[in-house]
Amino acid sequence: MIFASDNWSGAHPAINASLEANAAGMAAAYGASDIDKAVERRFNEVFEREVAVFFVGTGTAANSLSFAAVNRPGGVVLCHREAHVVEDECGAPEFFTHGARMAPVDGANGLIDPYNLRRELARFRPDFIHAGQPMAVTVSQPGEAGTLYSVDEIEVIAGIAHERDLTLHMDGARFANALVATNASPAEMTWRAGVDILSFGATKNGCWCAEAVVFFDPDKARQFPYIRKRGAQLFSKTRFVAAQLLAYLDEGLWLKLAAHSNAMADALREGIRRSTHAREAWNTRTNEVFAIVEKTTAAKLRSEGAVFYDWNPPHGSPTLIGEDEQLIRLVTSWSTDPADVTRFAAAIA
Repeated sequence: MIFASDNWSGAHPAINASLEANAAGMAAAYGASDIDKAVERRFNEVFEREVAVFFVGTGTAANSLSFAAVNRPGGVVLCHREAHVVEDECGAPEFFTHGARMAPVDGANGLIDPYNLRRELARFRPDFIHAGQPMAVTVSQPGEAGTLYSVDEIEVIAGIAHERDLTLHMDGARFANALVATNASPAEMTWRAGVDILSFGATKNGCWCAEAVVFFDPDKARQFPYIRKRGAQLFSKTRFVAAQLLAYLDEGLWLKLAAHSNAMADALREGIRRSTHAREAWNTRTNEVFAIVEKTTAAKLRSEGAVFYDWNPPHGSPTLIGEDEQLIRLVTSWSTDPADVTRFAAAIA
């Protein structure tokens, strides 16, 4: 009953097969191979327009180098208070931007509130240089609380960002899960809604090590090859990242894998709703589930083989859990076995 993280999952057989098929022989290095170019064209098809795509090794690199690409002196990136770039990237965005700051914005359920975004932006007056200057807004889709922005909500945030000539970046570590949950197309979720740069995640959803930075206006990506090289993310044998993404995007595999993990999370949610020993902390729709259990129940589950993370309550919710309770996060993946979900549901019934 492994629900710690989708990062614990292995690689899908089709991904492995593609790696093996493309491992032999010689191929041009540094992104110049035929398979690299084929995958770049595939991204154009997925997003229904010409994009500039750059392979990197981690989601942290994708986010940090995206910010470096739009950096300004005294730069500030506005993000949700509990965004991954604030809480889980060990200062990498600040490091790779040479000192840009992450400015938190409040909002319920892990999502930026547009009113609060406007209010925070108003704090940065162009005539007050001491505060620095905003350079981007970033949204996580899904957010750290497992919740989702609708396409309309993304459009609103994009409008606010673009009013100030700011880039809208999307952290899409679980981008496929968001697409499946909302039934939106990749284009609808991103550039048609006003997103300028996407950190496209695949590692959590069946790949071994494959992430990408996608610019929806290729002209804005002219300096990014140098930024990626300086950031030590230009792999010589990029064909091995490309080989993973080739299989990942083939015949909609990426969406099928995300649909499975979302369905397994739905089953977990249903088990929690029926339980007398657990309750949902808040409603989610993707492959992350947050539950409140008694501390003794959490210990019992672990003794029976369940693996999950204790989770910090969101800021501003001090009464969410009781003194003897624990907030936990459960994450399903493309390889989650339905039998494990059934066992977990039985354990909390």
